[in-house]
This record gives sequence, C-alpha cells and structure tokens, in this order.
Amino acid sequence: MKLYDMELSGNCYKIRLFCSLSGVNYESIPVDLMKGEHKQAAFLALNPRGQVPVLDDAGTVVWDSMAILVYLARKYGGERWLPTEAETMARVMQWLALSENEILYGLARARAVTKFNRPWDLAQCQDLGRSGLGVMENHLEKNRWLAADHPTIADIACYPYVALAPEGGVVLDEFPHIGQWIARIRSLPGYVGMPGL
Repeated sequence: MKLYDMELSGNCYKIRLFCSLSGVNYESIPVDLMKGEHKQAAFLALNPRGQVPVLDDAGTVVWDSMAILVYLARKYGGERWLPTEAETMARVMQWLALSENEILYGLARARAVTKFNRPWDLAQCQDLGRSGLGVMENHLEKNRWLAADHPTIADIACYPYVALAPEGGVVLDEFPHIGQWIARIRSLPGYVGMPGL
C-alpha cells in the first residue's frame, strides 16, 4: 500500500494517524507541492484533482482524505472505525461533514493563510472555524467521542485541523472539552504526531 503524502498536510496526517492507530502498514511517497509535483501528469493520472493524499492499495486508487478514511475503515477496521448500524453511521457522517465544512474552510484555511500565505480572508476563516468548534465543544461536554462510545473515523477526520487551530490564530483555551478530547486522542495506543502537534 502506498500513500502519496505531504508531511505538513493535515489531510495526509489523518491517513497516517489512522494507519498507525489501526496497525495498517503503508509506504509513504512524498509529494513536493512546492515543486508542483501534484500537478504533473504522473500524479494527475492518480488524482485528476491534483491533491494529496492519494492511496494506492495494490492497484485500488482512492483520493480525498475522507474517502480514504472510509475505504481503510471498511476494508481494515471492522465495525470499530466505521460502524454500519444506521444511527451510528449517520453520526459519523455528520462529523465528517463538519470536518469538510467549518473545519476545512475555517480552521484549515486560517492555518493556510498564516503558515503558507494563502489568499483567503483570515478573520472570516477564523470565525467559521470557531463556529465549528462551538458545535464540537457542546457535544464533547457530554460525550467522550464524536460519534460513538469509542473513537471512529469521525474523530480522526476532525482532529488534525482542530489540534492545529492555534497555527491559524484560533486559540483553544475557551474550548476545554475539546482540549480533553485532544488529550484522549493523543493517549490512544499507536498515536503518532505531525509537525505542529
């Protein structure tokens, strides 16, 4: 299994974290975005969107971090990481939606503005990110995990850019239950970090 990867990408880190937590072995293939390797023909043949991460599992190619998490959870994780029971699966999907909206367009983009000089409106991104954090904080006040009574891919999908929020100028001090959730994730057997965490 090959993971086309970029060390500072929170989306790539989601896959590295899941693999480490679940004992899935892979080979990391670094993609140099600064040199435009993700826009070269060979990479675009794997992902026509020209984005990392991309997973190649013995010829099955999957792109997009959320799709890769779903694929890995279903193929290698049994019921634990992506339960098939309707209500729990729906809860997982709700948090995946938050990870692809308020967290991505809010927290991840705020980080991209401050760390990589991307052209988005920093204050707008921070405000959107804080609204997503508010939803999470309210939920985690009464729940240890996002979608079930144990970690699922919902937690893995939301974790990186939430934990990296300070790099985008969003302080987490006012979200104590999120801080406790971050600590629980970091204490999971097999946890690995990334730069900034």
